[in-house]
Amino acid sequence: MGELIYQGKVKEVWSTDSPDVIEFRYTDQISAFDQIIPSLIPRKGESLNRTSAHWFKMVEEAGICETHVIRVNAPDRILARKFEVIQEPGAIDKDAENVFVPLEVICRHYLAGSGWRRYERGEADAEEFGFEKGTKLSEGIKLPQPYLEVSTKFEPFDRLLDREEALLISNLTEQELDSILEIVLKIDEIINKEALSRGLIHVDGKKEFALGKNRVPVLVDSFGTLDEDRWWDAEAYDRGEIIQLSKESVRQHYLDTGHHDVLYAARKNGSEEPPIPELPQEIINATSKLYSDMFERLTGSQF
Repeated sequence: MGELIYQGKVKEVWSTDSPDVIEFRYTDQISAFDQIIPSLIPRKGESLNRTSAHWFKMVEEAGICETHVIRVNAPDRILARKFEVIQEPGAIDKDAENVFVPLEVICRHYLAGSGWRRYERGEADAEEFGFEKGTKLSEGIKLPQPYLEVSTKFEPFDRLLDREEALLISNLTEQELDSILEIVLKIDEIINKEALSRGLIHVDGKKEFALGKNRVPVLVDSFGTLDEDRWWDAEAYDRGEIIQLSKESVRQHYLDTGHHDVLYAARKNGSEEPPIPELPQEIINATSKLYSDMFERLTGSQF
């Protein structure tokens, strides 16, 4: 019988009989803006696990990089390689092996979500996203080339990092960081191609890594799901309409109700955060159906 090692916002990590193997258990919880919503989404955990497993398999078959996957041992569970987790910034030895990289890598293909909000607030200009100086951007515009961001992993709230700080926190070499970024671009080439073939646009997404033997990058955690990535309907986009097919629809609910503004005002002022309200039943039902439908659209398999 395993023991609970870590409990995140939407998944749990358990020990197994082997000291080198852990079990990821995906729950039906859902989060937004780093808050766990007090509402469960039926079969969401299964959708996340099976969708992510689909992408891991494609990455392995393409020979892009190693992954942590050993095998899927239940619809909402997966056995994976265990890596040492060191949370203190800069504390990882430069020759350490089998260790988790304390960074998240985000790759954007369209201007949306927090990227769009940063531009709208004047915190990022058109040049930063690859456009000519002075270009006026609109929400949802396709970026000239993939835009990579690196953020923190173990701080209370995700924070974007410049290259220098990312290297300091992780103790990666320049070459190791570049190798990870190149892997992300290669993975997204596969995801984007597959998504378009199924009438979907892969807007953006995040990925996490460890360093295995000889500090070779290993793709870990989960990716390519409705939690880590943003998806739009391709046909609607061609008509000038954005139809959200990811967790962004849940985030939008809290933007529309004003919770997001109140929450971030509290964080900025250092005051107590307001608890996030439950989701209305109609949004719970619609979100559950979305997770199952999108599993089928993304993988071509029956849920």
